[in-house]
Amino acid sequence: MRVVLAEDLYLLRTGIERMLHSYGFEVVAAVDTGPDLLEALLTHRPDVAVVDVRLPPTNTDEGLRAALTARERIPGLPVLILSQYVQQLYARELLAGGGGVGYLLKDRVSDTDEFVDALRRVAAGGTAVDPDVIAQLLAPGRAPAGLTGRELDVLALMAQGLSNAVIGKRLFLSEGSVSKYTTQIFTKLGLDASPDTHRRVLAVLAYLEHKPG
Repeated sequence: MRVVLAEDLYLLRTGIERMLHSYGFEVVAAVDTGPDLLEALLTHRPDVAVVDVRLPPTNTDEGLRAALTARERIPGLPVLILSQYVQQLYARELLAGGGGVGYLLKDRVSDTDEFVDALRRVAAGGTAVDPDVIAQLLAPGRAPAGLTGRELDVLALMAQGLSNAVIGKRLFLSEGSVSKYTTQIFTKLGLDASPDTHRRVLAVLAYLEHKPG
């Protein structure tokens, strides 16, 4: 699997690169600025990109903007964002683009198996959102009217990219019960039943975009 890596901290960048190599990934480019990231993404068209939000020259949202620009030019380009902070707007922009997106806090990189699992999930067109990010994004008081507490629990785990089977194990529910909850969530959020590979992502996006009152 071919990866483009963008991280401005040398030690972290080289550490992630070595870790990816040890798991059989091919890092086709490792860059440290926003412009270099955009060029690398458009040139190499990797299977997945690992991107720090804050990159030179602005050290604000340069990495994210480069990734979003690349996704506009290469629809469906899988991107896994790494950040030290929870940026709600960034998460919404990523989710708005459909599947093949992730948002992890940098602390998660220390758990290599979890990080690699998230990277592979994103590369396959799924989602991977850090539980701590979800805890802030899906905060009490932001819930759309009508969602029950159990439905909110299912939606939070759904946002992490987990399957119904795994969600069931986490919540001590049968897979069939989880399927019923997800159907109820789609209905309450106004997502029709027509085939849509990103309905789970759209459900989370609808939740995030809800504004109370």
